[in-house]
Amino acid sequence: MTARILVVDDDAAFRGMLVEALRDKEFEVDVAGSAEEGIRLAEAGDFDLVLQDVMLPGMSGIEALPHLKRAAPLADIVVMTAFSSRDSAVEALKRGAYDYFTKPFSLAEMEVVIRRALEKRRLQGQVQALRTTLEREGPLSRIIGQGQAMSRVKDMLQRVAGLDADVLITGESGTGKELVADTIHALSPRAAGPFVKLNCAAIPENLLESELFGHEKGAFTGATAARRGRFEMAQGGSILLDEIGDMPLHLQPKLLRAVEQKQVERVGGSRPVTFDVRIIAATNQDLRDRVEAKEFRADLYYRLNVAAIHLPPLRERKEDLALLADFFLDRIGRRLGGEPLSLAPDALRLLQAQDWPGNVRQLANTLERTAIFAASGRITAADLSLALQRRAEPIPEIVPPEIGLPLKRAVNEYEKGLIVQALRRAGGVQTEAARLLGITAKNLWNKLQKHGLDPIACLRVQ
Repeated sequence: MTARILVVDDDAAFRGMLVEALRDKEFEVDVAGSAEEGIRLAEAGDFDLVLQDVMLPGMSGIEALPHLKRAAPLADIVVMTAFSSRDSAVEALKRGAYDYFTKPFSLAEMEVVIRRALEKRRLQGQVQALRTTLEREGPLSRIIGQGQAMSRVKDMLQRVAGLDADVLITGESGTGKELVADTIHALSPRAAGPFVKLNCAAIPENLLESELFGHEKGAFTGATAARRGRFEMAQGGSILLDEIGDMPLHLQPKLLRAVEQKQVERVGGSRPVTFDVRIIAATNQDLRDRVEAKEFRADLYYRLNVAAIHLPPLRERKEDLALLADFFLDRIGRRLGGEPLSLAPDALRLLQAQDWPGNVRQLANTLERTAIFAASGRITAADLSLALQRRAEPIPEIVPPEIGLPLKRAVNEYEKGLIVQALRRAGGVQTEAARLLGITAKNLWNKLQKHGLDPIACLRVQ
């Protein structure tokens, strides 16, 4: 479908040149010689883009911006001026312009800006369509991405979900493994049953067996009543064993027996309990390497790896980045309850230049952090840079608590400060924060519980 563009400029010669160039590129073009005329045409027409001069007779191009936005809320506006002024550029962006460039400009430069604006509108349309699809088509539409990598993931999901085979989901932290697990369960014949989740890295080792298999009354100190394990709780549904690579080696034979025989024995019990559960396992580790290092049982790996889904890191699917960013900004804007959020072109370019070691989770956290502190709903590269710099900064020296505090409290305060700083540097990605601190992810999780710390809230600490 051909894009329709409105050109608002009082210079007839320049306007004619611009219109001819745009029509050569097969755009539909309408023209106006004043801001007032441009607003009337915008109200009557369905334009994709408005190119508007700043210096116009009567109402200026800057003054006309809010009126144009009301007249054509779906159209992006690019402001043109012969007077290069940063103040004018900032004012134009504040009043709703998508982009800004100065005369004279090359036709090649003009085409790049126009194509970028039209691509942004196309992506916004996709986000809206995505939201509608989420409401209409259900779980699979939650997997956002249209590049080859994510198309392969969606194809595998559709093939695997309807089976009753166990699934192993692999991928770096923050790539969306839990979301994929949710989708598999929701699309499976077991969707009406429970979906029970257990993070193997988050449960202390001495409690993990009881969490998985349950325990009988009196099985250990504090076991004042019998308790069902996660496999029993998931009866008729699915269970997610997240971070399966962190499963202690001594528990792996018991898990293998449970997977193969569909039976568990509660801790302190003597009779088997049969279950009917689909097992979904997930890990950010290479289990083949763990097998070679004798840290993960080969037989358990092959038993879990019946159907495998690998999620690519964000750095390998940057073609999806703009769509993901628009989706997250829409969701963040609704949650914060302010004006709609959007990315300026320079902000999108800055996003594209990042490696995103924390993947989609880091992207979402970065955008939320940026939105909270941005001056307006129009997020610029300068706004994003502040959030990205916070992550890049080394952990600053923590000032020791003042002398006079009890030693235990002083140590706790010092440890808490280090954890907060590590989380801020890691952009909220707990595995990265644990690496910076030189501890395991499980150890970090325990310390977060101990200090009552919320990783996302830590990012907002100034």
